[in-house]
Amino acid sequence: MTSTDRPDDGMAAVHITQRIEELGDWRGAMLARVRQLIHEADPAIQEEWKWVKPGSGGTPVWSHDGIVCTGESYKDKVKLTFARGASVSDPKKLFNASLEGNARRAIDLREGDKLDETAFRRLVSTAVAANGAALAQRAARRK
Repeated sequence: MTSTDRPDDGMAAVHITQRIEELGDWRGAMLARVRQLIHEADPAIQEEWKWVKPGSGGTPVWSHDGIVCTGESYKDKVKLTFARGASVSDPKKLFNASLEGNARRAIDLREGDKLDETAFRRLVSTAVAANGAALAQRAARRK
């Protein structure tokens, strides 16, 4: 599978659930919780499984009019990278990683971290709105 493959939502959900179960520790619990919060923020969000290559197995991706965020797990953290993070409002300062980039921003969650769930849902909604606005802008330019 390549990064351009777009598996159906059902297969992506299976892969994400498998990843959560494989982790089997606080990282799996954290990934499961943020997954739930993402769906609460935007019930129409689509789950995708992208960037499968030898050694990585793939990455959970949540999309709505484009990528909203990815959810990667590392030995010491769960990283949520927002594709348009640099252009969305983050009044609660959830972004704490990849702050130097022009487009992306990330939230690194470590064992024991408490996530402001209300602010996180708002951030996801804002990112979805930013994707929608960018899509509308591209459509308007084509006319």
